Amino acid sequence: MPDVLHVGCGSSTIASMPPGFRDGSWRELRFDINPACNVDFVGTMTDMRAIASGSMDALYSSHNIEHVYAHEVHGVLREFHRVLKPDGFAVVTCPDVVSVARQIAEGRIEEPLYRSPSGPIFALDIIYGHSGAIMRGETYMAHRTGFSQRTLGLHGQQAGFARVVVRARPEKFDLWMVATKAAVSDQRLSEMLSLYAKA
Repeated sequence: MPDVLHVGCGSSTIASMPPGFRDGSWRELRFDINPACNVDFVGTMTDMRAIASGSMDALYSSHNIEHVYAHEVHGVLREFHRVLKPDGFAVVTCPDVVSVARQIAEGRIEEPLYRSPSGPIFALDIIYGHSGAIMRGETYMAHRTGFSQRTLGLHGQQAGFARVVVRARPEKFDLWMVATKAAVSDQRLSEMLSLYAKA
């Protein structure tokens, strides 16, 4: 059974991942800074030494990479690359600052863009981090950098991934990157995007 490392899992489980990970063939291994999150490994994205090099078939990171500083992004993606097997791949999703900037430019700063289980989400929550969580003292929820479709793809390439594709979902204000450690065909990359990135 292949292993998918769920980076920054928090309370989420494999049940919240894209369909390709929910077909019963994957084993979820959980990685988070908080040991209370029923984790297999404790650590941060900037310090993943608990994970052996070349040990994971896939890596899934949802809304984590925006929490590190811009100068740390390369190191984080290099760590994602390091822990993967030679034919492994990473799936990274994060906010799309371009789609949020459009809302801000149209004056929608104080209007909720959508509702989440945490309540209404405003443009500034997407840019700077969820204000409710930060107000409660969860300062690690602050966002320290941001990405466009182009810049996220460039970061993936610069980290050493052989193939990278990024889907933007403006209506959801997010980006989805699938990055493979080995070269794959365009057709295979397209198939992976369908399976492992939410449409």
